[in-house]
Amino acid sequence: MVKKFSAPRGTSDIFPGEARLWQELETRARLRLACYGYNEIRPPFFEETDLFVRSVGQTSDIVQKQMLHLLPQSRAQVADAPHPVLSLRPEGTASVVRAYIQNGMDKKESLSKLFYIGPMFRGERPQKGRLRQFHQIGVEAIGPDSCSPYLDAETIRLALQVLDDMEAGPYRLKLNTLGTVQDKENLSKSLRQRLTTSKKDLCADCQNRFDRNVFRVLDCKNKTCRQIVARLSMDDAHLEPSSRDYYQKVKSALKTLNIAFDEDPSMVRGLDYYTHTVFEICSSALGSQDALGAGGRYNNLVTQLGGPQADAVGFALGLERIMLARKEQEAAGVPPVDVFVISLDETSLASNFQLADILRARDMIVDMSFKTASVKSQMRIANKKGARLVVIAGEDEQRRGVVTLKNMRDGSQRQIARDACAREIKDLL
Repeated sequence: MVKKFSAPRGTSDIFPGEARLWQELETRARLRLACYGYNEIRPPFFEETDLFVRSVGQTSDIVQKQMLHLLPQSRAQVADAPHPVLSLRPEGTASVVRAYIQNGMDKKESLSKLFYIGPMFRGERPQKGRLRQFHQIGVEAIGPDSCSPYLDAETIRLALQVLDDMEAGPYRLKLNTLGTVQDKENLSKSLRQRLTTSKKDLCADCQNRFDRNVFRVLDCKNKTCRQIVARLSMDDAHLEPSSRDYYQKVKSALKTLNIAFDEDPSMVRGLDYYTHTVFEICSSALGSQDALGAGGRYNNLVTQLGGPQADAVGFALGLERIMLARKEQEAAGVPPVDVFVISLDETSLASNFQLADILRARDMIVDMSFKTASVKSQMRIANKKGARLVVIAGEDEQRRGVVTLKNMRDGSQRQIARDACAREIKDLL
């Protein structure tokens, strides 16, 4: 028995009707990104594993549990170790920062505004809104001395406008600040002190996180851990005055743009590189995995990966989740055919094949049957494809230099000169 293959678990096929909707949403996003001066970058789908370990964080769930590695084919390759260990990208920021450093972009422009659209990969348990291959639209604004609360506010505004353009509302914006690296260290010490008495009640993962990276406790989805975190009464006591001032300016800038937000002091995001502003955009339509997208500022990642001093802010939006959250979730249908060409006999098939090519050259959507069959059966195909017009020609029509043109909307038909039919059909459409 021949084995039948299925799509790998956690992946999905995007069929033509749905793919057209994806293309439409991506086009809307590209138009909006252009308004803000962003240009597209297309990094590779895989990188050195260490790039993600150093950027996302050794203790993050992504590195600990979700990385998809490209394994060598044989033990000999392991022994020779000709190449570094590679992994499929679990997120886009690290790759963009690597490209920024490698290509010396800090020497070419003071602020690089880059966006990407493409698949990411994580080996986690698939569920609604969380796949092993998923797609993101992300932006990164990187440049020397570009740490500005107004750039943070602009980045958030851009994320919300992309979602509006995609009709992904309603949504809720959650906002917080982590402050500087020193502020984060102060918060880490404070959290350990306040969680010590509850450590034994935390889940096994969080008991491990307690010592390695206590921020991960705040991200945990375990019910008991969430209840413990809710009792902490998070505040901004760990922040330096300059960090409080920066955050206040971000909030003021958002208010000038009439952007509503909810402050969430316990939100830290799941990636280690964030500093200062962090945010999430959530939708009630998504259930437990409710984030449409998220982002924030990361001022130290470029230098952390061996680059020059450069501040940065960005976000990523999940396309699958946007599709789930849309008010009208029906996939767009395959576009109807403008013209379907019917051949009545083998003699006319070659000339009708040429006619279809002439019509397509005039930007019409044209299809035909490549085998002669009864007019009735070919008309059924034309109907199924939603053809607006049907051109019928056989040996007799070819000899007289005409074609029969049938309007599928009102059922009328007439004969027109073959040489002039392309122009006449275009006018009718």
